[in-house]
Amino acid sequence: MIKTIYFTLFVCAFAFFLYACSDKAKDNFKNLSADEFERLIEDENIQCVDVRTVAEYSEGHIGGSLNINVMDDKFSMNADELLDKARPVAVYCKSGRRSRNAARLLTEKGFEVYNLDKGFDNWKELGKNIER
Repeated sequence: MIKTIYFTLFVCAFAFFLYACSDKAKDNFKNLSADEFERLIEDENIQCVDVRTVAEYSEGHIGGSLNINVMDDKFSMNADELLDKARPVAVYCKSGRRSRNAARLLTEKGFEVYNLDKGFDNWKELGKNIER
């Protein structure tokens, strides 16, 4: 009888934790494949932002992109100074992780944001154009 009670409590606790972990807030930005991202940034109204470090940016970047390092303590302030909230923003980084963080920060500030899903490494693997 006690084993059954413990088992039931265990199952209930496990189900609760599964529900709690899966109940993430929905991101308010759109992840795009490299092809979708490429088509998007062809629009001159789109602000393309590389959120990697200056060193990474200088080794190669998507043409026409602006470098605002998301790891910099002044990222939010720099974004406010350099970006226009009336225009959509397309962000990318090396793998897509930092740019997701940047996308979340920017959407919280009121920007319409698109993220390059697998990052600049995937962009290069697919043979997309880069600048140095």
